[in-house]
Amino acid sequence: MHNSIAAIATAHGVSSISIIRVSGEAALFVAHKISHLENIIPRHAHLTSLYNAQDDLIDHAIMIYFAAPHSFTGEEIVEFQCHGGMIVAQEILDTILSHGVRLAQPGEFSKRAFLNGKIDLTEAEAISKLIEAKSVDAAKILAKQMKGELKTFVDESREALLRSLAYSEVMIDYAEEDIPDDIMESIVTQLDSLSSKIEQIVEASHRRRGLIEGFKVAIIGKPNVGKSSLLNALLSYDRAIVSDIAGTTRDTIEEQVRIGSHIIRLVDTAGIRESEDTIEKIGIERSLSSVEDADVIVALFDYSRPFDVEDERIFSILETLEDKHIIVALNKSDLEHVLVIDRLHKYDMIEVSAKKAFVKLTETLETLFDSIGEGEELMLISARQIEAVTQAKNAIYEAKMPLLEGELEFFSYHLQEAVKSISSISKPYDNEEILDKMFGEFCLGK
Repeated sequence: MHNSIAAIATAHGVSSISIIRVSGEAALFVAHKISHLENIIPRHAHLTSLYNAQDDLIDHAIMIYFAAPHSFTGEEIVEFQCHGGMIVAQEILDTILSHGVRLAQPGEFSKRAFLNGKIDLTEAEAISKLIEAKSVDAAKILAKQMKGELKTFVDESREALLRSLAYSEVMIDYAEEDIPDDIMESIVTQLDSLSSKIEQIVEASHRRRGLIEGFKVAIIGKPNVGKSSLLNALLSYDRAIVSDIAGTTRDTIEEQVRIGSHIIRLVDTAGIRESEDTIEKIGIERSLSSVEDADVIVALFDYSRPFDVEDERIFSILETLEDKHIIVALNKSDLEHVLVIDRLHKYDMIEVSAKKAFVKLTETLETLFDSIGEGEELMLISARQIEAVTQAKNAIYEAKMPLLEGELEFFSYHLQEAVKSISSISKPYDNEEILDKMFGEFCLGK
């Protein structure tokens, strides 16, 4: 029975319902023992009492049995849907474990589903990411992967590579025979087309990664420009200390906030200026690091004060950030406008008042994130997937020169590497090491 596993599949804490899942050959046996029911019908919701090993009543709950292979893992599965809370679900789990079932490792249910051919790695990764989706667009992208969109791309790419490899093997084996002249041209065309498609997918995946992970927005500016006030206004509570003393914020503050259908990571940075204070200098260094990591920069300038040396430093930083989307926010717009903004026109500019009106900023951010989410391009959702297709693209590039020079053995070698790389997205070769590492990142009970 130790091959059977169990875990609480819902988050720990107080809730209306908790789900305990059992998978393996002992699942049905445990269901009979705990429920005292004699006839358990597959895929039927049984409203039943559940008892512990001493036959004491634990709860009145719903029990559903999924017969193999028609279950998520492909094994016998029983799910107990009990009243929520930290006590009842744990007592049911303890009772299950007392009957010889062991506690599941993180991700072990999904791992078994993969090993039993119920899902491939693209679907498994989509399941894991869907739980942590940071936007509606991310959920839609991951739903497509769960339905096999990425698997289709992998299968089609693998077929194209194998077709080119087959052409090469034919030319090697029958070198003295007449080979149609258009075969070489056909191979080059197929490889160029696949390389181009891979480049587009990788570029789109990097550009849209914030949809999955959550976009990071850094607020930068000189001291006392209103960064902390803006953060507090966006969060709707006083998260950062606000004062008239320059350098009050000495470290970065990161919080999550919902903008439209997106959950973003909002970072308030220390005011950037020349400082001799050791602690403040460390905070400024962290601020500059946060700017490098951010997807979007909100550069705050005081509209009610003239452009000064500290503003100049912020402006010089912006000019080095060519690959970032920059929004210049002119704060204190409710006061008299003194700042000369001619040099800032190259950026998206909006007027805000951290204390009174910042709706234009949230609308601008929402429009920006929505535009990134638009499009039907296939998206890679993990570093592993991006690395695999990049390696495949590099192998294709390495194969082209031997092909053009007629060195078909070297061409075939590189093309086989491309096939291995692209195939590893859904079916890795080093199963145990890769699977344990990947599925170990799942939450317990999934």
